[in-house]
Amino acid sequence: MTRIIILAAGKGTRMNSELPKVLVSLKGRPMIQYLMDAVKAAGVDPRPILIVSPSNQEIIQTALKDYETEYVVQAEQLGTGHAVACARAVLDRDDRKIDNIVVLYGDHPFLTSESIKKFASINSEVLTIMPTSLPDFEGWRQNFYHWGRMVRGLDGKIEKIVEFKDASVEEKLITEVNPGFMRFNKDWLFKNIDDLTNENKSKEYYLTDMVKVAFESGQPVGAINIGPHEAIGINSLEELTIAESLI
Repeated sequence: MTRIIILAAGKGTRMNSELPKVLVSLKGRPMIQYLMDAVKAAGVDPRPILIVSPSNQEIIQTALKDYETEYVVQAEQLGTGHAVACARAVLDRDDRKIDNIVVLYGDHPFLTSESIKKFASINSEVLTIMPTSLPDFEGWRQNFYHWGRMVRGLDGKIEKIVEFKDASVEEKLITEVNPGFMRFNKDWLFKNIDDLTNENKSKEYYLTDMVKVAFESGQPVGAINIGPHEAIGINSLEELTIAESLI
């Protein structure tokens, strides 16, 4: 079976809101509810795991009281890799056979149930991602400019994802970007996730570095591209305005 982990521990600082980022209103609804509806409709995991912080757990639980969810608290915000690692104990206690883990983000309201179902069911490598390709970063596509870049070798194989803060001038010209959606073989993920380091400008443990771990160990990284509209994430008031114009 496949379990779904949704990262939702972020604060709403850049949204100029006292609410957790995932609860900021998008057309009158907390943005995470759109994703929760898609996850429910996909039927992959009837009780997805939400990673929350000590300060936002209660308010998120209240907002999602009508959804079946399981909560894991990330006591310190040390990055996305650390957030997923926090769910290991809960997954290990699950007496069902878990083959795969799908990681989603609570601030991506446009991901569809069809894409979630396809992503979860694909029979592929230890790691598969869902990038999106853009013609440029103009207009509404400026939302994607500060996203991680997909770095491929001359043979077209994915070698790594470089976060924007750590990208070179040349890497910032790449228009294939990473929304963050990742699907892992569970055993491989937790065998290797402790090898992540925080040797980057943010001093965080990036889940995206698992791509480099896979590549360097000779494991192919799969990819299912999705359209830019579906991949949109919301991290600022400007991005919220753009998303509202596209809903």
